[in-house]
Amino acid sequence: MAKKKGSSNDPNGKEISKSESSYTLKDLPGVGEATVKKLKEAGILSIRTLAMYPMNKLMDEAGIGENTAEKIIKVAQDIEKMGFKSADIIWEKRKNLNKLTTGSQNLDDLLYGGIEPGAVTELFGEYRTGKTQLAHQLCVNVQLSYEEGGLEGSALYIDTEGTFRPERIIQMAVPKDLDHNMVLRNVTVGRAYNSDHQILLVKESPKIISEKNIKLIVVDSLIGHFRSEYIGRGTLANRQQIINTHLHDLLRLTETYDELAVIFTNQVSSRPDVFYGNPTTHTGGHIIAHGSTIRIFLRKGKGEQRIAKVVDAPHIPESDCVFSITEDGITD
Repeated sequence: MAKKKGSSNDPNGKEISKSESSYTLKDLPGVGEATVKKLKEAGILSIRTLAMYPMNKLMDEAGIGENTAEKIIKVAQDIEKMGFKSADIIWEKRKNLNKLTTGSQNLDDLLYGGIEPGAVTELFGEYRTGKTQLAHQLCVNVQLSYEEGGLEGSALYIDTEGTFRPERIIQMAVPKDLDHNMVLRNVTVGRAYNSDHQILLVKESPKIISEKNIKLIVVDSLIGHFRSEYIGRGTLANRQQIINTHLHDLLRLTETYDELAVIFTNQVSSRPDVFYGNPTTHTGGHIIAHGSTIRIFLRKGKGEQRIAKVVDAPHIPESDCVFSITEDGITD
């Protein structure tokens, strides 16, 4: 018998016939209150989140047996229709994608419209190249209307280096005729005191993303704690694996929640083996390079000017532009 539109079969063959948007974790076969509680404690609050969760990770973090984990993930994936799609369907979705303005038309043009939701964007460069300034500006801009280049949402800022400043948010909000008290209320800040705490804050973020209409997550910076805590070559492999998992947690958030953009800042180091050209490179190695969807290298220009270069993106050629950092924020 043909299945109803929007229906799915549970592992026992019983047809599920609710509309896709009405499913909750309690509707999954064999899932009682105790299991739902375990899932929520692990940060899994929706069918979509569950559908994207690796089975081993689910077993470890939620304390669920292998058979149950396999069954409920399969049903969640059926509900979310996580099979193949034709490219024209993906194109239709991308055509209507709202981008987040940076405040600089030059930088927006470089990025084909601005910061992209559904992607993880890396900003890396030396100190005073504008990484944290741009992060603050995006926390303001995300609250703007769609017509003004915003996403009509709030921001979640994970501060690992103690550099978040509400005063700077106010300076950037006032020129846009925004109520700075309201703008500050719409920025939720978590101060991460070590790498474990940083990872925990990202894991706990689903508990407030829907509640506070979060459309932007900032991690400033991603690598700082890891560099200070994992010292010596003997710790490198373990550090890289943890960072890899951390990055995939961020990427999974962008795929779970509609119109959510994630940016993180990254530090740089100097390569001693480079004798010609620029020896400056991002920290974190190939793990961070592969974990980022779009990578932007920032460097100083004259005075207030900064230069942004796209060094890696699936749809943007390697190119650069000039923008400025003023008292009022990011501009051309």
